[in-house]
Amino acid sequence: MTNIDPHDGQSPHFSGEDVKELARELYELNVIASKEFGSYTDQNFYLKDESGREFVFKISNSAEEKDVLDMQIKAIEHLTQQLKDFRFPGVCATIDGEQISTVKGEKGTTHFVRMLTFLPGEFYGDFQPHTPELLRDIGYLMGSMNKALTGFSHRAVNRQSKWDLKNLREITPIIKYIEDPRLRTIVEHFLLQFDTFVVPALPDLRTGITHNDGNEQNILVEKDDAGKLKISGIIDFGDMLYTHIVSEAAIAAAYATLGKEDVVSAAAHVIGGYHAAFPLTEPELMIIFYLIGARLCLSVTMSAFRRTLEPDSEYLLVSALPAGKVLEKMMHINPFAAYGLFCRACGLEPAYGSENRSSEEILAFRQRHLGPTLSVSYKKPLKIVRGLRQYLYDESGRAYLDCVNNVCHVGHCHPRVVRAARRQMAILNTNTRYLHDNIVEYARSLGDTLPESLRVCFFVNSGSEANDLALRLARIHTGSLDTVVVDHAYHGNLSSLIEISAYKFDGPGGSGAAPHIHKVAMPDVYRGPYKAGDKEAGKKYAKEVGEVVEKLLQSGKKPGTFMCESLPGVGGQIVLPGNYLKEAYRYVREAGGVCIADEVQVGFGRVGTHFWGFELQGVVPDIVTFGKPIGNGHPLAVVVTTAEIAASFNTGMEYFNTFGGNPVSCAVGLAVLDVIRDEKLQENALTVGNHLKAGLLKLMDKYPIIGDVRGMGLFIGIELVKDRATLDPASEEAYEIIERIKEMGILLSVDGPLHNVLKIKPPIVFDRKNADFLVAALDEVLKELNYR
Repeated sequence: MTNIDPHDGQSPHFSGEDVKELARELYELNVIASKEFGSYTDQNFYLKDESGREFVFKISNSAEEKDVLDMQIKAIEHLTQQLKDFRFPGVCATIDGEQISTVKGEKGTTHFVRMLTFLPGEFYGDFQPHTPELLRDIGYLMGSMNKALTGFSHRAVNRQSKWDLKNLREITPIIKYIEDPRLRTIVEHFLLQFDTFVVPALPDLRTGITHNDGNEQNILVEKDDAGKLKISGIIDFGDMLYTHIVSEAAIAAAYATLGKEDVVSAAAHVIGGYHAAFPLTEPELMIIFYLIGARLCLSVTMSAFRRTLEPDSEYLLVSALPAGKVLEKMMHINPFAAYGLFCRACGLEPAYGSENRSSEEILAFRQRHLGPTLSVSYKKPLKIVRGLRQYLYDESGRAYLDCVNNVCHVGHCHPRVVRAARRQMAILNTNTRYLHDNIVEYARSLGDTLPESLRVCFFVNSGSEANDLALRLARIHTGSLDTVVVDHAYHGNLSSLIEISAYKFDGPGGSGAAPHIHKVAMPDVYRGPYKAGDKEAGKKYAKEVGEVVEKLLQSGKKPGTFMCESLPGVGGQIVLPGNYLKEAYRYVREAGGVCIADEVQVGFGRVGTHFWGFELQGVVPDIVTFGKPIGNGHPLAVVVTTAEIAASFNTGMEYFNTFGGNPVSCAVGLAVLDVIRDEKLQENALTVGNHLKAGLLKLMDKYPIIGDVRGMGLFIGIELVKDRATLDPASEEAYEIIERIKEMGILLSVDGPLHNVLKIKPPIVFDRKNADFLVAALDEVLKELNYR
């Protein structure tokens, strides 16, 4: 088992004076100057004797094995013979002729010591900027060493080490020591990518003896006569081991990215240099991006853990802080594009190879074998093969910023969500007729986010199922089929929901409202009769609900249900005016009806200021439905209601849903709630949403085609008009804009009853840089299309 706990061995604690005395006793050196270098668990001292000779005195952790140290010495001697163009430290023998000796430390611990000659030069990490030539030389050095070591063997090569990349998963227990929750999530993401892309490839990769630590503090440089930096040598073979050869290139590339703006180009120069000395294979190039991330994750995690033991150690921050910054940058980098650049740096053409059918072939198959009503987005449909946080990737490797996917709420393929699903799937997945902790734990956790009266849960698989069940609950409780709905609303694809969705029953192929469905106007303060400046707009729109209720009562009926989205999405990204739901609920409840809040699109912190959209209106619904974001893409949905309504539903007819509330779905739901809380994504939705909206309002000042910008948090709509006075909808222009902006790498879509609203509902990990990119791209497109 690899040791990741420094307590397994005692770090040495010798002073400079102690080392001077040891050098005199063991090597008969009269040391006149000494200086300690930083190290994780060992001690290294620079020494200078009276004749001007320079050395490095190394004292090992008490857990170090003598055979491992002997392997390092023999490897240095081997490389010195094989590679005449590079310098390596020489090994000094004691007065007894030993290359490795022992000393006693604190509490009687034994430590091995060695003396090496000091190599002239400076750490390349102390120089910036690094030229492409220098970075290639770094790669060439590491590749040359690996090639030379193919002829070297030693009995200790199979040592186990916490720094062997193939053992990356062993840092899992100590990730918790990373204080920054965002960085912790990034590390978890790269662990998931490692499991997905690296682990399956490992059995087929080349193995050999590697230096395993080509970092910015181990590779030395010096200036030539022209003042140009060149490699002068390499030190510290303490992490040397037998592992996958590609790790060497990845590690050197990882440290070369520190402090760089363009981290992929920096890594590519190193990889190209490595390939020139010791050619990399196609499978190795396919995973090297993830291995770079793995080494950086290892660095920040081990540093965080060690700082709990040595909180004052500045050395532990030397690489960890810049490594964390690179990892953040890598989250925005398309791995496919990085792979392509790495291939070209090696003089190779990338072979993406895993996607077989062309887009044209898939379209033809869909046309033959899938229902003709199934649509695709964009004139030239995209073949999306992977997702990551707020990005989607097509088969060519191009990244697209996903601005519309409100299903993958906490980001595509979030590692905690994936891990929760995978872990539970490997243990058990069954139905709710068996007792299981997950369903009650999830019901409790979800209930903690809701008003006290909403505590009874019914688990289903989709938002449509949730809304269908909500209707059943309401109608059984009230004994009335009569339902009040908002114009242009959409509540799902089941027959019962098409019946109450004006977006469908009044749209193409629809047959109008059924006699028991009563439609009221969308409370749209941009297009409707009561505008945004009217403080009483909400009450005025709600009055129509009261009028419908009164007509029902006069005809001897009563409203069974009033259903409304907390923020209507398909209806045009509408923010309801203040007091609309409060007044509408009052009219319905006074007549004995039940009020349902459809939170399928806007719940779980998206609006920023509140966790649920209905909270914006200061109301508590009788029934609330959740879907889409609840499972981050996993089929999970819930209806939550009051104990009174749930009791009415208990008629003797069992309600059972085969998959609703299964252990896997509930594990996923719990993970989503945890991620929203731990990563402060509700706060992110608020701050980034406000920043984005401010940028869009500035565009509105420049371009008359933007008639309105509205929304809350990361639920935003941009309504396009041909004329701000007549509000003539710019529908064709809206579709043209989303096609143009797609070519710039941004995915948007059109909504609204007039098909003229650009909807923005990205995963709520969407950040300020994404917002700025979207605003800048819209600015460019609107300018190109001459919409000033």
